[in-house]
Amino acid sequence: MKTIHKKSNKKVQTSAAAILNLILLFSASEKTAAQTSAGIVGIDHVGINVPDLNKAVTFFNDVLSFTPVTQLGPIPLDADWKKLNHINPNTGAVTIKMINAGNGASIEVFEYADNKGSKTHPNTDDIGASHIAFYVNDINAAVQYLKSKDVKIIGEPFTMPSGDTAGETWVYFETPWGSKMELVSYPNGKGYEKSHPKTILWSPKNVSVKKVSPDDFDSKKNTAIVENHLKIWNEKDETKRKALLNQVYAVNVEMVDRHFIAEGIENISKFIVELQTKNPDFRFTAKSVETNHNIVRLYWQFGSKEKPAVVSGMDLFVIENGKVQKLYVFVDQK
Repeated sequence: MKTIHKKSNKKVQTSAAAILNLILLFSASEKTAAQTSAGIVGIDHVGINVPDLNKAVTFFNDVLSFTPVTQLGPIPLDADWKKLNHINPNTGAVTIKMINAGNGASIEVFEYADNKGSKTHPNTDDIGASHIAFYVNDINAAVQYLKSKDVKIIGEPFTMPSGDTAGETWVYFETPWGSKMELVSYPNGKGYEKSHPKTILWSPKNVSVKKVSPDDFDSKKNTAIVENHLKIWNEKDETKRKALLNQVYAVNVEMVDRHFIAEGIENISKFIVELQTKNPDFRFTAKSVETNHNIVRLYWQFGSKEKPAVVSGMDLFVIENGKVQKLYVFVDQK
């Protein structure tokens, strides 16, 4: 009976190692046709080791609002697997949790039972040292929030003044188990983007995430949002206009015109000021408003009191979570 138990246990370990092998290693069939590249689509996840899985998941969930999704293990590891993957021979089974980190790659969190590996975090300049960076719309607000949760902030947010990353603000913070992570924000883009390169860096801020709520289908509320939009474009008092901008537009709102694209509240506000300066006696007035779920069309005219329709056109709004996320501007051609 003792011999049978050993064989059974070995089968379990071998099977578990095979499962882990499928998770961690990229493999290809011999029958697969040769590729001219690796065929990589993007980053699926990043993996980190933690001393206490439950505490790490609590931090990601309660503090960073990430969602744990899947779990594997505990999976016992056999000697061959440990040797192949440079794991201490006396380390125990591994448990793995995959966490949805919002709009981007997931985080795979590992905990090894009876871990015999190093408990010392690598120094920043050590080979293999790494960190995860999270994009935020308002980095100062994010820092204050983390401080309120007793998260250690390393230094203060720093904005790059020039070069390819000009306009990017970043700051590091430390997790409860000592790993270094980063907050980063560049709502108006980075310096290199001004040269309109063929390839731009991927960013979660450039990916549309649906945040439609039931209220976004409310015709009366959407009509009110559009009415406030008109007030913004007619308001010449900067303080009042700024308050309305924050009320009506999402932080990363995008305005798409035939000739340009303005990203963020600040850039749209600058354009409004320029338009008002060039046309001090002109105002926008609504001709009609049409709503369809969270999509709204505003037909407008722009001109003086004597000639109210010098220019006319149509704005198309995409409303998500009670604010304008996208604004498409169509100016009538004469």
